[in-house]
Amino acid sequence: MAKLTKRLIDGLEPKSSDYFEWDDELPGFGVRVWPTGRKVYVAQYRAGVRTRRVKVGTHGPLTVEEARREAKGILGDVARGEDPQEDRVTRRKSLTVSQLCDNYLQAAERGLIMGKGGKAKKASTLYTDRGRIDRHIRPLLGNKLVRDMTQADVARFIRDVASGKTAVVEKTDRKRGKAIVEGGTGTAARTAGLLGGILSFAVSEGVIPFNPATGVKRPADNRRQRRLTADEYKALGKALAAAEADAETAQGIKGAWLLALTGCRLGEVENLKWAEVDDDGGCFRLEDSKEGASVRPIGRPVFDVLATIEREKENPFVLTALRGEGAFGGMPGAWRRIVKRAELEGVTPHTLRHSYASVAGDLGFTESTIAAMLGHAAGSVTSRYVHHLDSVLIAAADKVARTIHGMMTGAEGKVVQLPNRKPKA
Repeated sequence: MAKLTKRLIDGLEPKSSDYFEWDDELPGFGVRVWPTGRKVYVAQYRAGVRTRRVKVGTHGPLTVEEARREAKGILGDVARGEDPQEDRVTRRKSLTVSQLCDNYLQAAERGLIMGKGGKAKKASTLYTDRGRIDRHIRPLLGNKLVRDMTQADVARFIRDVASGKTAVVEKTDRKRGKAIVEGGTGTAARTAGLLGGILSFAVSEGVIPFNPATGVKRPADNRRQRRLTADEYKALGKALAAAEADAETAQGIKGAWLLALTGCRLGEVENLKWAEVDDDGGCFRLEDSKEGASVRPIGRPVFDVLATIEREKENPFVLTALRGEGAFGGMPGAWRRIVKRAELEGVTPHTLRHSYASVAGDLGFTESTIAAMLGHAAGSVTSRYVHHLDSVLIAAADKVARTIHGMMTGAEGKVVQLPNRKPKA
């Protein structure tokens, strides 16, 4: 035996059957190596004449020192006469869906829940998850025991969310934030996906033997299928031109232009900083996108939009808050007002992203080029330290931006003057 370290555990090779490696510093603390190569930290102790073993966590998401502290707490409970394994069994039997959601979020915040690409979920994703849990899952299923969940419960949950049973307008913890919680099949599909992930977590924790969401049919998420036609782009352009007369914020108007001409995600535009804008390189060097650091080729019309935005001293963001410091938080509300004026039903910021990709496809660009322009994991340029993007990518982004701008203004290749920023109140 030796003290368990990351180097030692990383070097443990799988065998034909599982085996244990024990720590000589903390008796009862060890790691179990499975034939698949999976390594799980455990805490082992005696309860009467029986030997009990408690799972602490998986090596990788959990560091050896984090696991050691957790095991030390478990073994400390044993020293005080408690039986952690028995306590866990009791808690599992009485665990509600709401309590399971709490456990899931705590694990996710510690980086123990993997998202797409095997990476820990980002803070922005967790913010969305927490909203769906609090606004849909807890109200409909929160008091139900996890062990009593059935496929029928999951199917009923999907129907209730789709029919708008949980629809509400409420304040959020963001500055002057307001959430308009709607129903619909898209909301139901995405929330059901999260519920399935939470129940998979329950299976991995030994709370239930199988996932009751498995096999339950989810409605199609039409959000990703909607794209703007040329006439709809024209309507959006007219709505943006008229929005200033209706006292729409300059941040909202210019934010909408940036969404349309870049294909960026809403959060990427909301949190865009001047330091990330590389005019000479023809790109945005995003520090923290959904896929991590990402370099995006950007067309000249985008830089023309940016040129109309006045930089504010002491504020790093391109779209600044109406009052105080920080980023503009009113983009969702501004967007709703703009699309209402344009009479574009069901058009979201994500629709602009999908439409950007569709226009690029119409222009004949390859999937890998489109993926790079959008920052998709499969094709994104992920290094912030790439000094020069391929000129082909920049030319592609420029052509897409000019095409979209032309449809919105009826003057392809020209950029109309956008409204100057309104002074702060």
